[in-house]
Amino acid sequence: MQALYLEIKNLIISTLNLDDLTPDDIDINAPLFGDGLGLDSIDALALGLAVKNEHGIVLSAESEDMRQHFF
Repeated sequence: MQALYLEIKNLIISTLNLDDLTPDDIDINAPLFGDGLGLDSIDALALGLAVKNEHGIVLSAESEDMRQHFF
């Protein structure tokens, strides 16, 4: 599981050009948006596209699970 966390953290850093951060700076228990890492809706779109391009996974904005994480 740690390898997956590291891969996701690196994807966040590289996709959003957060060159001032290291994977250790991203707390897996903190929210990515708002008071957590401080990402916004544009960042969410960029990450969704990166996940799709890297892994072929499409995140549906209409999914109830997805809404719980963002609202």
